[in-house]
Amino acid sequence: MNNYENLDNKHRRYRAHVSIFGTTQFHLRNPYHIAWWSAAFPGFGHLLLSKYMRGLVLFMWEVFVNTQAQINVAIIHSFSGHIDLAKEALDTRWMLMYIPVYIFAIWDSYRTSVDMNKVYILAEGEDAPFNSFSIGALEINYLDKRIPFMSVFWSLVMPGLGQLYIHRIITAFFALVWTIIFFYFSQLLSAIHFLFQGDIQQAT
Repeated sequence: MNNYENLDNKHRRYRAHVSIFGTTQFHLRNPYHIAWWSAAFPGFGHLLLSKYMRGLVLFMWEVFVNTQAQINVAIIHSFSGHIDLAKEALDTRWMLMYIPVYIFAIWDSYRTSVDMNKVYILAEGEDAPFNSFSIGALEINYLDKRIPFMSVFWSLVMPGLGQLYIHRIITAFFALVWTIIFFYFSQLLSAIHFLFQGDIQQAT
């Protein structure tokens, strides 16, 4: 027997962990799908892998540096055919800092997904028991069957509610807070309101 064996952690690999903050589990994932989400928005791929700290850091980096570099403004100009305005909008000092981290997010999420798939296969072979119920002063969490469509529906109503439904508290809190920030500063809901009134110019 290994003298360094942790008596509270008798097995090397577990398939899942249930806590008051959420349910985290290993399962096979397509690394290309994870990398695609990181390409769409750095941090998303890591959040899908339950790598919350890394995902949140990359997400906040994306929001801050993208805003400073005005990359989205340049993209809008380029989609409109105004290439000169797109070039003028970009701040190259920030953009040159943005590119390496963007590429790293895609590469790291792919690499991590491949590694976690290997860990899942080993955990399946070990078949270690895991807790299926967690109770604390703040919350109760337990494994039960959830309807995937309901998670999709609530996420469409308000991003973050779907994660709340499947009891991923950290991701839900993060998604709700940032959705409120994005909706407020983009004035999206005001634009939808004007659109329903038929005032397309004001909505635009």
